[in-house]
Amino acid sequence: MQCVLLFALPIELATGFLPIFPIFKSYKQCNCIMTDLSRESIASTPLLSRTLGPVMLWGLGVGYVISGMYFGWNLGLAEGGTYGMAIATFFTIILYISFTFSYTELACAIPRAGGVFDYATRALGKDLGFIAGAAQIIEFVFAPPAIAAAIGAYFVYFFPQFSISGIAITVYIIFTALNIYGVKAAAVFELVITIFAVLELLLFSGITLPHFKFSNLQLHAFPHGWVGVWASIPFAIWFFLGLEGVANVAEEAVNPKRNVMLGFGSALLTLIVLCVLVFISAIGVGGWESIVYPSPGASPSDSPLPLALLQVTGKSGLVYHLLISIGLMGLVASFHGIILASGRASFEFGKVGYIPKVFGKIHPKFKTPANALLVNMVIGIIALLTGKTSEIITISCFGALSLYFISMISLLALRKNEPFLPRPFRVPLFPYFPVIALIISAIFLVAMVTLNITLALIYFSILAVSYLWFHFFVKNNLNAA
Repeated sequence: MQCVLLFALPIELATGFLPIFPIFKSYKQCNCIMTDLSRESIASTPLLSRTLGPVMLWGLGVGYVISGMYFGWNLGLAEGGTYGMAIATFFTIILYISFTFSYTELACAIPRAGGVFDYATRALGKDLGFIAGAAQIIEFVFAPPAIAAAIGAYFVYFFPQFSISGIAITVYIIFTALNIYGVKAAAVFELVITIFAVLELLLFSGITLPHFKFSNLQLHAFPHGWVGVWASIPFAIWFFLGLEGVANVAEEAVNPKRNVMLGFGSALLTLIVLCVLVFISAIGVGGWESIVYPSPGASPSDSPLPLALLQVTGKSGLVYHLLISIGLMGLVASFHGIILASGRASFEFGKVGYIPKVFGKIHPKFKTPANALLVNMVIGIIALLTGKTSEIITISCFGALSLYFISMISLLALRKNEPFLPRPFRVPLFPYFPVIALIISAIFLVAMVTLNITLALIYFSILAVSYLWFHFFVKNNLNAA
């Protein structure tokens, strides 16, 4: 029944008609009544400290995502070539523009640390709220291990005596500790390294663009046709994956109903500009194959910027080593930022009792979700040790697309069922923006499932087992209480 409601609800919400699914009458009525969980959330005083302004939120938003500009996206070129990856990236940008404006309305109206979990619970009920929250946690917990592996690979380039996994685990421990220490300290650090990472990308573009040739964009540009576009989708999403994490710190923002909007919007604009610059300048130097394969016949590399710079500065150049060193900051910014967001998502689950309540506790001194951060670190390290970076990225993208899909249904439901809910920011061009985001995320999800059957089974199995545990054990206990 949940699946029927999930896919049919957008039709009813967008049109206002109920010609096919009479069950929506009772479903609609039940959503007019706030759930017990929502009452508790609103009645409770937030325990997280409010310290984040719009500049900090911009730093977090860009920082969550910016590692996608440094590594991983070029693997989509091996699937779709320049044109295939460009088409997938174009529709991904459309998705994130429509999604971000829509998600900002939710974040400003319901500024809670749980993000989509809180929105979906209020709009769709506890069951779909749990599924949305679980998808969010999967996205945020599985993204950091892939980034940690890239950080380890960068360090090993300069210090070959160390192992990639050893450095990655060390980095995990250090940045989890920083996030436990305090959100303001974490956000200041994130802002500083994000600024450096943005400047490095601008410098990279300034060095490579004078060597740009349009003909390089046309080299083997569409090798696998439209199938390559579908296969490129998760790597196009990787350009922007994690931006929605800004919503998870809304509870720690000063004047969240204003500053979340400013942080989301400015971060998205910055990321779109950087995405276009990096894509064109990296490929335009020598064609897409030159930033995927270090040498003919070699395995694909997930580090396109060093390969592009090699063609301009050479490996011994000072600029090359400088940019590679600064490039670490882009990886660290995203790694650190997503750890921060994932801690808040897990914290909210623990706070309401969906996972052991110990994970919903706030550190008495630092006022941060220390226990949630620690358990996320342990899970991330286990995933890291599998060594399957591309598979981890794909599972994280499954979680992201599920989040986008359910959050847009939640927005449409809240507009219909709670028209008087205070909304300091309203998405422009309603209902077109949320419907566009809904459709694109659904198409992308189908595309990824068809091309990644095994990983899709793993992802949906995690969701199914988690939901069954919640439905038969947790929910009954909560209702009894």
